[in-house]
Order: sequence, then structure tokens, then C-alpha cells
Amino acid sequence: MDQKTAIVTGSSSGFGLLCVIELALKGFTVIATMRDTNKAKALIEVAKEKQVEKYIQVISLDVNSSDSIRQFKLFLENYSHIDVLVNNAGLAVGGFSEELSMEDYRRQFETNFFGVIAVTNAVLPIMRARKQGRIINMSSISGRIGFPGLSAYSASKHALEGYSESLRLEVRPFGIDVSLIEPGSYQTNIWASVDQLENNPDSPYTFYMESLLKEINNGKADYGDPSEVAKLAAQIACSTGTPDLRYPIGKGVKMNLFLKKTLPWKFLESAILKRLKP
Repeated sequence: MDQKTAIVTGSSSGFGLLCVIELALKGFTVIATMRDTNKAKALIEVAKEKQVEKYIQVISLDVNSSDSIRQFKLFLENYSHIDVLVNNAGLAVGGFSEELSMEDYRRQFETNFFGVIAVTNAVLPIMRARKQGRIINMSSISGRIGFPGLSAYSASKHALEGYSESLRLEVRPFGIDVSLIEPGSYQTNIWASVDQLENNPDSPYTFYMESLLKEINNGKADYGDPSEVAKLAAQIACSTGTPDLRYPIGKGVKMNLFLKKTLPWKFLESAILKRLKP
């Protein structure tokens, strides 16, 4: 009865999969959610390797589906306490704003923003009843600094940052903490959609796309180990006292945030545009 329970969304790969493992290693019973449970094989294999499979329960949850959220709420009725929620489910829509459809933006926000709210609202009543809980929202450096070709993704993460700030102030009186993890560049599946961007020769942004794709490819050598982010999530989940609101992590992330805070925007703008100049 003393064993703590955690929920991790988007657990089939990347940060989500690794967060499930790290939390299980810390002694949590972990509810690992994913849209398609047929993709649980990788998680189960790692769990068996780490000998924590008995602490993990895989369930289906599509954060974009109202029906799935309703089923998730019914499932949660079996639990008297939820100690940690890691909102990790996400996707990255790449492309220049003018060439993205409104549906592209809506799809981006449905998962990265509205999905977070739906899952959080399903869990909050359980945490509030016990006057304790910890919510960890997986944001990004893109939630603090915009970058060309990622307007939809960056906008969704900026929205998540504002939501998390407000939510933290709302639920602190109930003993619930809210934190943001802000990773830089890590090798996870979320970037598949960006990696698959194609350069349209008829696009007015062709020169920009070539530079952007080159920047992405050149930066892959510096991608961090995603287990660092998972270990940080587990550290926040297990920490005593009140955790910080924001946890930036990754190569160059803290320096970039410092520069944005201290330098006029025109200097940052000039540096970014110069770096992407064909």
C-alpha cells in the first residue's frame, strides 16, 4: 500500500519509455500509456532486461480522443492515489508557417497542449483528494526560444509553458507540484517528422529549408543521451521538498537561455539568421 504510483504518457518510445523504466527502478508502480499498445514490445523488452516488468502496467490512451480520455478516467477509479504524472506524449510538426495548414497547427496543439490538459484534469481530482502529487510536463527548449521551420511545435510548447506556470500556482495550495523539463536536442523519435522534411523546389523558402536541414543533420552528432532526461524526471519525482518550476537540460541549453535573457532580441535574431544563411 505504501508503493507509489506514477503515470507516463507516450511510453512506447523515447523519453516516455525511459521515464517508465527509471520510475520503476525507483520503486514506483508505473502505468505506461500509449496510443497503440501493439507498440509496447520495446518497453517490455527493456523492462525485462532491467527486471522491473512486474512494476509496469501498459494501457491504451490516445490523448487526442475524448472517448479514450473517458475510458482512462474509468480506469483511474481503481486507484486511490496517483503520486506522479509525466505528461510526455507529443509530436513535432515541421515546416514553415505559411506552408503549414491550419489542420497541421491543430494537430500539433491537440497532442502537445490540449492532450496534456485532458490527462492532467483526469488525474488532478485524485491528487487533490490526498493533498499531494507531482506533475511533470515534458516541454522543450523550443518552448522558450523559437526557431524557423518549427513554428507549430514551438508555439505548442510555449503554450505548455504558460499553462504550467498558471497550473502550478493553482494547485500548490492542494499540495501538488508542477514542473517543466526543457530538453535541448536529444535523439528521440519525435524528430522523425522534422527529419523527413522535403525541400520543395517551388517553395519561396527553398534556400531556408536547405540550410535548416543541413543544420539538423550537422547537429545530430551533438544529440544527447535521452536517458539523461528520464533520470531527471525520476529525480524530480523522488525529490523531497518543493521542486523547481523549470529544469532546462542538454548541451548549450542553459547558455542559450542566458543569452536570450540578457541580450537584445536583434542580436539573437542576427546570429540565428547568419547561422542559417545559405
